[in-house]
Order: sequence, then structure tokens, then C-alpha cells
Amino acid sequence: MTRSAFSRRTSPKAGAARFSMLHLAPDSLGFALDAAAQAVGAVRAGMALPAALAAVLASAGAGNAALARGAIQDIAYRALRRLGTGDWLVTQLVRKAPPAHVGNVLVCAFALLADDEHAAAYAPYTVVDQAVTAIAARRECAFAKGLVNAVLRTFLREREAWLEKAESDPVAAWNYPAWWIEAVRRAWPDAWQRVLAAGDAPGPLTLRVNARRTTTADYLQLLDAQGIEAVAIGPHAVKLAAAVPVERIPGFAQGVVSVQDAGAQCAGEWLGARDGMRVLDACAAPGGKTGHVLEMADVELVALEADPARAKRIDENLSRLGLTAKVVVGDAGDPSQWHDGRPFDRVLADVPCSASGIVRRHPDVRWLRRATDIPALVAEQHRILDALWPLVAPGGELLYVTCSLFPEEGEEQAQWFERVHEDAVRLDAPGQLMPFCSGAAAERSASSSTGTRAFDLERGGADIDHDGFFYARFQKR
Repeated sequence: MTRSAFSRRTSPKAGAARFSMLHLAPDSLGFALDAAAQAVGAVRAGMALPAALAAVLASAGAGNAALARGAIQDIAYRALRRLGTGDWLVTQLVRKAPPAHVGNVLVCAFALLADDEHAAAYAPYTVVDQAVTAIAARRECAFAKGLVNAVLRTFLREREAWLEKAESDPVAAWNYPAWWIEAVRRAWPDAWQRVLAAGDAPGPLTLRVNARRTTTADYLQLLDAQGIEAVAIGPHAVKLAAAVPVERIPGFAQGVVSVQDAGAQCAGEWLGARDGMRVLDACAAPGGKTGHVLEMADVELVALEADPARAKRIDENLSRLGLTAKVVVGDAGDPSQWHDGRPFDRVLADVPCSASGIVRRHPDVRWLRRATDIPALVAEQHRILDALWPLVAPGGELLYVTCSLFPEEGEEQAQWFERVHEDAVRLDAPGQLMPFCSGAAAERSASSSTGTRAFDLERGGADIDHDGFFYARFQKR
């Protein structure tokens, strides 16, 4: 997955966050609601959700974390996908702003109660009871247990009416910051509703089949024999009908498959590396695309990563696959730190970006990102591309990749690059891949759509269920 700057944007307040666990049964909903609310609070303070969840689970202790992990993660992700709705409901139903943790517990409870009862993860009365229990068990918040009980019961009595009222507020209706909604609307005026709705639907579990170990057809037969429903959605991409833990994925531990979105798999396919080539994977962590390139060709590959901790993950992933690369720690925008002077036949420039195309998997991104981040990211992308282009051998190619939906980081960048580098010839590439919208999100957006399918913006328009990416390919004269 494209490394994005948001993963390292941790404010001092977020970095100093402290998490404490309640003396409740770790397998109870109350325990999970409290822990998820702490994670939501950490995201509000600037911490990426994976880091927040890791910190919360560490505070819970190994035994408790094992019991509560799934529920805590599920609730936190649901809450951030519906944070606009949840915050709006709190402001409407609570006369005076409650303490931050109380508000976050309410947001987590609303995320569970917003589903129709037949599709809900928990019975409504259980959510209310356990939210009150969680508040009552925390000494500094216990005074608010009556408030939480009254607010949630009021919402349940008039659930449909409240959710209908929320549709009148853009942030509450779409669950993105106002600037993000406007940016998508400006970029995709005929399809913006579908683009936003697609980001609110959880992404599927997609695997990449290791071409060195088996074929996609044979792996599908293996899954079928084990009762796991799946379908091929790309040359090496297999989408599971339902997510399963990685330890239950046949062949995962042995490197037969990896978890990777179908849109991200386009990088390895469009890079066009062939046996004997010298390849640079810039901004390579955690190594998904690195592994894919090595699965497809025998190349001399340099995997570059600026963050030493993240660079270790490249080695870990390659070890599972039984593959090797030269992993180098260094700044892609400053080759003098690490480049040995030898040119590359292929360069994969998977640059830091807004991550706006992967919000269905990372719902915290939309709340962490600021409008002012985009110009800074565009400048960083310029810096990296300018630094990498001289490393490409004559006749070699550079593949520019972002997991963004914003044209400033996509087509506008490609046009800028072609304009300022006279020796760059733009070749065919996927261009802008829009996220696939399915299920309830698709139904929700259909009623308000202009009728233009967002996915027709793709070349070919195939609904293969992937995140949003941009690809541009250039050859050096």
C-alpha cells in the first residue's frame, strides 16, 4: 500500500496519550466500547488509528487483548466511518458538550445503533446497557451514566427521524470533513456522491497469488476445497467473499499469497520489470509491491525506505515470501545519501500522498488530513520525482503511483512531470482508478447520483473492487 504522510503525523498530544482499561470482563461489549472510544480520542488528537489501537491493546494486557481485539477494532473502525454522523447526533441530543471520553463512547454507540436491527452487530438494548456500564465504571465519567442512557434511548425511539435529519448536514450525511467533500465534488462533479459513498464501505479482503508458487486458478481450487468462497479479480488478485484472519488463509504463512488490494497490484503489473533488470522501489515499506515485482521477474531490486522501523517490515515480508532484495534506508528525494551511481531500468515511485483513495480501509485518514496538507504533499512529490528521474537509464521507465483521488496528486502531477522533463515520454498506464462502490453504500448513493458511474472514469470501467489509485508511466528518451 502506498506509504502516506498521515501515518507519521502524530502530534505531541497524541504521542503522549495514556490509555487505561476498565475493570470489566474483557469479552464484554462495555470493555470494547470504552477501549474503542479511547482509540477514537487518540485519532482526534492526531494519532493514526492502527497506532492508537496498538496502544489501547497494549494497555489491556496480552490476555485481555486476545479476547477483546476483534470487537475493539470493529467498533473503532465503525465509529470513524460514521464520525460525522456521531458528532452531529451528540450536538443535537446533548444540551451541553460532554467530556471528551463520554462523547467518544456515545459516538461509538451511535455507530452500532445506526444499522438497521436486522444488520446490527449487537441488539440495541445491549448497546445502551453496555455503554452505560462502561461510563459508570470509569470514575471520572460516572456522573454521566444517566445522560448516556437518556441520549441513546431518545435516539432509538426516533432513530429513523434523527438519521433523516442528519442527511441535511453534509458532514453528518457523508462522514467526511467539509473541505474533503468539496474537494471531491470539485474533482469529480458528475460522480462525487459515488466516490464519497465508496469510501464509507469497508473494503474486501483481497489476496495476491505468488506467481512463483502457484497460479490464480489453482489457488481458487484450493480455497474452494476448504470451503472459502472467492473470485479472481485480476491476474494475481483473488477477492474473498468474507474476511478471515490471516492465520486461516491457506498458504499465507508459507508465502503462497499476500494480502494486497487489487488496485495496488497494478504497480507490479505495470512496472514491466523483466529478468535481469535493475529495479528501484522507492518509498517501499511495508514491501507489498516489492514482493510482487520479485514474484514476477528475476531482478536486482533495491527497496528504499526513509523510516528505519518501516524498512524492517520489508525484510519481514520478503522473508515470508522466500525472496530477497537490497533494503536501503534513505530519502528518495536525496539520492546522494544512498545511490551507488548505477542507473535503474525501472523505478517505482510510490510516493507519499494524501491516501484519499484508501479511506475505506483507513477511515481515520479523512479526519487526520487537513486541506493545507495537499500543497505540501504535492511539493514533496515534485522533490522526489525530480530526484529519481536522473537515476533512470536511457530507455528505462518510471512508474508514478499515489493512492489518491485528488487530481493535484494524480493527473496534474503527471502533466507537470511531462512538461518539465523534456526527455520523458508518457506511456500507457491505468491513470485514475476510482474505488469500487458496492452494497449498502452503492444503494445509498444511487438515489442521489446524477446517473454517471464513478467507475466509468477508469479506462475500461471494470468493477473489480479496488481502492483508489493513480498511475502514470514515463520512459526516458
